[in-house]
Amino acid sequence: MVRKIIHIDEEKCNGCGLCAEACHEGAIGMAGGKAKLLRDDYCDGLGDCLPTCPAGAITFVEREAAAYDEEAVRQNKRKKQKEDMQPCGCPGSQSRQIDRETMSEPTCQPPSESQLRQWPVQIKLAPVNAPYFDGAHLLIAADCTAYAYGSFHQDFIRGKVTLIGCPKLDSSDYSEKLAEIIRENDIKSLTVVRMEVPCCGGIEQAAVSALKESGKFMPWQVVTVCTDGTILE
Repeated sequence: MVRKIIHIDEEKCNGCGLCAEACHEGAIGMAGGKAKLLRDDYCDGLGDCLPTCPAGAITFVEREAAAYDEEAVRQNKRKKQKEDMQPCGCPGSQSRQIDRETMSEPTCQPPSESQLRQWPVQIKLAPVNAPYFDGAHLLIAADCTAYAYGSFHQDFIRGKVTLIGCPKLDSSDYSEKLAEIIRENDIKSLTVVRMEVPCCGGIEQAAVSALKESGKFMPWQVVTVCTDGTILE
């Protein structure tokens, strides 16, 4: 069939990879330092990749191409998600719970004391089921927030199970895995902490979508951290 589909000019492409990150369907990949359209049937023709290209290397064309296959895209996402969840053989990816003294009131403990209660913390490395998820208050945070906000451990990590990620740098779509974690475990509440920058909206969107897909109802909130380290009111 003849339809609208993207075209990548390899001569103009600077190999930044931003288009591949923006393509949620996985139609674009990097090969030989250049962006490539990997499969016609993965391209929905909507062009989310176009505005991300700083070199103007992506345009629309009308040509003979396979129809967009939503089911194939969905299966590819599941495959990539499973690959991300596979143990890499590195001891650092092994799941474990970290015992912290549970306190109902703030104490005078030094602010440098870690409040992390489990490992790993990266969304794509975290298991779907783990004992520490049972009855947990879940914190989903953009990884930059802990650097921007000085009291992150005391104000956000304390008393919560923490998962972090960066929607701009990670190619994975977090929403499906987060939905599975929420659906399969007894999560009591959800807190999302993101930066004020636009690209950080991806982690908020993934968390909110996951909550909806899970079919569960619970208290939830979104906190936005400014680049100067203050909380956006």
